Amino acid sequence: MHKIELLAPAGDLQKLKFAIIYGADAVYIGGQIFGMREKAKNFSLEDMKEGVEFAHNRGKKVYITLNIIPHNDDIKHLEAYLKDIKDIGFDAVIVSDPGTLMYLQEMAPDLEVHLSTQANNTNYMSAKFWHKQGISRVILARELSFEEIKEIRENIPETLELEAFIHGAMCISYSGRCLLSNYMTDRDANRGECAHACRWKYHLVEEKRPGEYYPVVETDAGTFFFNSKDLCMIEHIPELIQTGLSSLKIEGRMKSVYYVANIVRVYREAIDRYYADQENFKYNPEWLTEIQKASHRKFTTGFYYKKPDSEDQLYTSSSYDRYYHFSGVVLDYDEKTGFATIEQRNKIEIGDEIEVMQPGYLGFIQKVDILIDHNNRAVESVPHAQQIFKMKMNQPVKAFDILRMRKEESDV
Repeated sequence: MHKIELLAPAGDLQKLKFAIIYGADAVYIGGQIFGMREKAKNFSLEDMKEGVEFAHNRGKKVYITLNIIPHNDDIKHLEAYLKDIKDIGFDAVIVSDPGTLMYLQEMAPDLEVHLSTQANNTNYMSAKFWHKQGISRVILARELSFEEIKEIRENIPETLELEAFIHGAMCISYSGRCLLSNYMTDRDANRGECAHACRWKYHLVEEKRPGEYYPVVETDAGTFFFNSKDLCMIEHIPELIQTGLSSLKIEGRMKSVYYVANIVRVYREAIDRYYADQENFKYNPEWLTEIQKASHRKFTTGFYYKKPDSEDQLYTSSSYDRYYHFSGVVLDYDEKTGFATIEQRNKIEIGDEIEVMQPGYLGFIQKVDILIDHNNRAVESVPHAQQIFKMKMNQPVKAFDILRMRKEESDV
């Protein structure tokens, strides 16, 4: 059986490297223009080249997004941009617009092309149409059930791959085609500038009483009309694979290095366990516990089993649950002394209990006993963001290992 692809988000070069190291088979990235995450750091041309080389050296793939819904002004910049990126070595380009596809096929006919979820593909006839236009993979709309995905797979050519989102933020609008951000902030969600107005708290105003705001109260915090729970399909790996999908996609190019690494490592472990022994595969509840150690909203299975209802919306808050600090990243380790060189991400002090998270679904817990600052002095804490320091480790570590720490209660 051809093993399903685990596809991870990479908002910048560092996240690309962590996604690959922690088990992604492929990553998707955005350049400075034409991507749906304008506020992500994204990739310069030099970063693209380094990222593609890093991935290919490890047998992994890199896809680039050109999936905004472009206006005339955007198209004017497309030719020059394609000239810049077409020979970098991307494994595929993700598009949603027929004009962009046509331009791409004229200028870079050898590049593989995937159809973005922004194109709202919800049926097998549409998938067959796009395949005839040269699309090799369709990224399905989020609004599909398992049964619908199976039916699409059964009615399209074997040469057409299917990809689906399995984890991350859900959108109140049809596969992301939303104008709410445009109306509220003049930021075009369909051109990569979404302000996430669906996450805001709203009141009711009667048209003849302007300025009188009537609270619509679900709790004391108010009501969040459009706020969806996050998608999480870690409990349903067999069903996902058995639908005939070629790729399982994680959302989150705006997320942290820690988020990407943690979510990827858990899905990697679950997928590998399934392929190792399909007949005896069992869901491990620990996987969900591990996923919940990264920032998240309450979870839902989206449209996979049924059309979402009120239980799949989050009316009480738009905040995330954060029960763990992302504390630091290991840069180097000295086997002779047992000290790791670490870049700090949140304050660490003597006596803290630290979890070390490692690729391969490995890790351990230890107390912080010795901290050394950049002047080689013993200190009680390392309080400064991205401070470089050394820490005595109880077990060997290596570059790309991540430190995290449990908190007493969630940040919001």
